[in-house]
Amino acid sequence: MIKLNCDLGEGYGAWKMPHDQFIMPYIDMANIACGFHAGDPLVIQKTLQWAIESNVSIGAHPSYPDRQGFGRRSMQIEATELTALIHYQVSALNGMAQIQGASVDYVKPHGALYNDMMVNPIIFETLVKAVSGFETNLPIVIQATPDWQSFAAIADKYQVPVWYEAFADRSYRDDGKLVSRQEPHAVLSASQQLLQVENLVSKGQVTTESGNTLALKFDTICVHGDSQNAVDTIKHLCQTLSFI
Repeated sequence: MIKLNCDLGEGYGAWKMPHDQFIMPYIDMANIACGFHAGDPLVIQKTLQWAIESNVSIGAHPSYPDRQGFGRRSMQIEATELTALIHYQVSALNGMAQIQGASVDYVKPHGALYNDMMVNPIIFETLVKAVSGFETNLPIVIQATPDWQSFAAIADKYQVPVWYEAFADRSYRDDGKLVSRQEPHAVLSASQQLLQVENLVSKGQVTTESGNTLALKFDTICVHGDSQNAVDTIKHLCQTLSFI
């Protein structure tokens, strides 16, 4: 069964994300912000509560320390510091989860950190090594690409499981990378998302922006919850997955 994952808990202070509580019943995995790009203590506490109530798997969603840029700006950070940043964020989320009788099940980096690890093997290895420091053998979630074996080889060195994700709501380039959010049509419409998920699950492939077909090996599908019609769209995606 293919699982839906969604980035949640990304409010902060007066800035609220209105859909999180209503999205939770329709997903399998919640990637919860850990405070460095979004997510203050109260937001984290509430998001964990909703995940537990809906029996949703809890994932840590760490980022570069960049609240002003929502974690979408790359940073030059040495390996030792980046390792400490990952340990700090995952541990904070896991500690708050344990108070509610739960725990973190996996790690999925956010934003620029996610993008950087997908193009820089040194950053990816730093993240994998950092994740390997936790006793529970946490998996790391990364983008499904045609060259997935190169990432698996690095992760195997540290005995860290890798879960590969495809995207329901993003356009793909021919090389397997996502179309930049700065470009037109980077984010798919609701009807396009349904079609992309159907093709992913039934055929294991997506159609790129140029019209080519791209085969992907994946374990989970990511959908973002910050659009105006997010709840209805994710509900329909959940229903689509249940019927395929």
